[in-house]
Amino acid sequence: MSVTPGGQTSVFFQGPSTPGSLGLTTALGVLRRGFVLVGSVPTIDGTSATVQAPGQLLVLDRNGQQVTALTDPDLLDGPWDLTVVEEGPHSAVFVSNVLSGTVTRLDLRISRDGNRVVVESKTQIASGYLTRTDPAALLVGPTGVAYSRERDILYVASTGDNAVFAIPRARHRSSDAGMGNLVYKDDVHLHGPLALALAPNGNLITANGDAVNPDPTQASELVEFTPSGQFVAQMPVDSSGQAGGAFGIAVSAVDDKIRVAAVDDIFNTVKVWVLR
Repeated sequence: MSVTPGGQTSVFFQGPSTPGSLGLTTALGVLRRGFVLVGSVPTIDGTSATVQAPGQLLVLDRNGQQVTALTDPDLLDGPWDLTVVEEGPHSAVFVSNVLSGTVTRLDLRISRDGNRVVVESKTQIASGYLTRTDPAALLVGPTGVAYSRERDILYVASTGDNAVFAIPRARHRSSDAGMGNLVYKDDVHLHGPLALALAPNGNLITANGDAVNPDPTQASELVEFTPSGQFVAQMPVDSSGQAGGAFGIAVSAVDDKIRVAAVDDIFNTVKVWVLR
């Protein structure tokens, strides 16, 4: 779906409805020239027993038409979430893989004619995160990824480990850092972190999916914490008190306005807060 700043929605991409052909994930990002990347990890009957590994990254053009699909049984094994770092015609795309428990960096460029996305290299930069199937969440593994240009650190929300890790020298590293450095482990406020975003003040925001370490008194929470692992604040995405509502999040800063968007998976809605 496409959502305007005024809240109008429209269908951007409509995939096939054949069971097992498509299973869109939160691996969603935008490149220059309007290309959109979106992960797909299909399941035939909606259960983990029929997951169609390894999945793929679809590449859509600015009109919502699929132009290609990126696949790799080793380095794109269940693309679950991603973040994009733009550098002129080049982009680094960090992808978390829910089936293998790894993180891959794709180095991409836009062709000179502007019509193609070219993969220059693929590098596994992290591994070892807990993965498992789940009757409610389908799959549990590394999910949200957020990159700090200032520190050249990739932050990874590992849902199954109920923790957030940091991968140093993420942009240009050529080796696997394992799980990286533990940044935030908080069993009081973390309940299966999913999406992860870097706020303009340098703090991190994650969405608790409640599939791990659930707490009925703190359901569907967004949690803000510092890069040094200090809890700052939390807020539910809705007031229903139901678990599993917090899902995808995004943060943007334009001029003097900060927009925070969050998916409420219980009521199938997107909320946008405008901050000054």
